[in-house]
Amino acid sequence: MELLERSMQLDADAPLGAVPHDATTAQRRHGSAANERKEPMETRIDEIAPEVFRLSTYVPEVAAPAGFTFNQFLIRGEEPFLFHTGMRQLFPLVSGAVDRLVGLDRLRWIAFAHVEADECGGMNQFLAASPAAQVVHGELACMVSLNDLADRPPVPMPDEPLDIGGHVLRFVPTPHVPHNWESGLWFDETTGTLLAGDLFSSLGDTPAVVETDLVEGARVGEEAFHATSLGPAVPATLRMLADMGPTTLACMHGSSFRGDGGAQLRALADYYGAALVAA
Repeated sequence: MELLERSMQLDADAPLGAVPHDATTAQRRHGSAANERKEPMETRIDEIAPEVFRLSTYVPEVAAPAGFTFNQFLIRGEEPFLFHTGMRQLFPLVSGAVDRLVGLDRLRWIAFAHVEADECGGMNQFLAASPAAQVVHGELACMVSLNDLADRPPVPMPDEPLDIGGHVLRFVPTPHVPHNWESGLWFDETTGTLLAGDLFSSLGDTPAVVETDLVEGARVGEEAFHATSLGPAVPATLRMLADMGPTTLACMHGSSFRGDGGAQLRALADYYGAALVAA
């Protein structure tokens, strides 16, 4: 989300410090130049489905006073799969979390929903740090952006699923939903986890995973940012995703969800359908 990224002022060279078992820390600077202090900013690690890990960094300066989380998801298989890289400024934090879970030298796949700084800003940093890694996306994203942007040639995803050893992932094109022509999500058929990208974006430092409604928080987030390309494709695409029957929704901003993910997606489709009628 460009509005959010412009508001961030993070130190890209902040050192990693001593960390607890489930977090990686760097330093966030704020305050005046004359009275500067440092507070730790951490990337928290939580397992939200079997071998599916949420890497979450809460940034209070974004969407203040509530703040905003930037979440990546690592699926740990024989060929580890990272969904979202985070911005370049977050690379020390996110890469530290990935290294803790699988080792950067073992990372095999890098994916994201669409081309945007908070989704793939750290792409080339990961490619440099992970010699076996390749970016994988739909043919459209590769053609219009990634063949030029990625430092190693990306892999255009065919219709067949991607077997990473222990998890089978399917790429699902979602053009313009919630935004961007090349947008596409991933569904882990093994665990029933939908890597949902910007869907259900909400504000605040939220729990890693909840079993309660996500739609109200998404409504508040939408009214704050107006980030969705509102059109008739939105409700239809959400209902298509619902029909896949996800039991975990891995959301990029805010809590992930465990339970009847299809019901949540249909409720979100109803919200956007009503917004279309009112527009």
